[in-house]
Amino acid sequence: MKGNEAIAEAAIRNGCMHFFGYPITPQTEVSAYMSKVMPKIGGTFLQAESEIAAINMVLGAASCGVRAMTSSSSPGISLKSEAISYIAGSDLPCVILNVMRGGPGLGGIQPSQADYFQATKALGHGDFQLIAYAPATVQEIVDLMCVAFDLSDKYRMPALILADGMLGQMMEPVEFPEKQPISNADNKPYATTGTGEKRKPNIINSLFLKPEQLERTIVERFKKYDIIKENEVMVEEYLTEDAEIITVAYGATARVVRSAVEKAREEGIKVGLIRPITVWPFPEKSIAAAAKKVDNMLVVEMSMGQMVEDVRLAANGQTNVSFFGRTGGIVPSPAEVLAQIKKIAGGAK
Repeated sequence: MKGNEAIAEAAIRNGCMHFFGYPITPQTEVSAYMSKVMPKIGGTFLQAESEIAAINMVLGAASCGVRAMTSSSSPGISLKSEAISYIAGSDLPCVILNVMRGGPGLGGIQPSQADYFQATKALGHGDFQLIAYAPATVQEIVDLMCVAFDLSDKYRMPALILADGMLGQMMEPVEFPEKQPISNADNKPYATTGTGEKRKPNIINSLFLKPEQLERTIVERFKKYDIIKENEVMVEEYLTEDAEIITVAYGATARVVRSAVEKAREEGIKVGLIRPITVWPFPEKSIAAAAKKVDNMLVVEMSMGQMVEDVRLAANGQTNVSFFGRTGGIVPSPAEVLAQIKKIAGGAK
């Protein structure tokens, strides 16, 4: 199944009945799939007049306690950023998909990972975070969609699926879980579902005119973020036990790096791979532990270098961290990554 269509089907099977979007390459198939399926199952598909309108519709639906989703690609996510901040400031759950393309500006429609800073550091104004997942396969996108919706509900905050054009457009075999029960607004005490004169009205709001009240709210929210950092980190380690060099990569790039690692092993170079699955919270402990054991780390990204900053912070000077990247929509090849590994190793042993 094509990645974008698998994303849409996975969302539906995990109780998403409300999708609001706007077309942009390379994720338009998500909206196209939703437009066909949602009316058949009693759900809502609405192509809004703009990305800004779509994300504000998500805010409204999430306020009512239902599972809602939007998808876009890099420039569209930028347009959504203000309302994403409102959603986070209102403590509402939703899932946002970014199928990254090259930038800045209109850039190009080829794969990119240059939105890492946006996803993990500044997806909107103010003090807040999103749970951000970086799948590496179409199957993993399907699997993480369930996790994203569940944890978004659990922690009452937005969750982001950070994919790229390659994952969105490629076709791979997938297995879907059984369809989950539709999220019930009745068990969400914050939902604006009408009072029935049985409770006080719920008000969804992100405006706090008293600075002391706003500070208290933000501090409490960050206590929740600390819990997430402790309990919800997801990371894969591959051939790291005896590694003398550690590579770090996420998403589709990690597939390329994994091939290079296997080839390097065939040539006698002991290399391993750490693949962050959550890019927020970032797997700092895994990076820090590995940094104590090796002299070199190599970070590979489809950008000019963004995640490498988090790797260096986590390594905390305990090892040398180098970087290799391609940008503008160019995917690094296994041969290019292998050449970088050999350079660090001083040539094949």
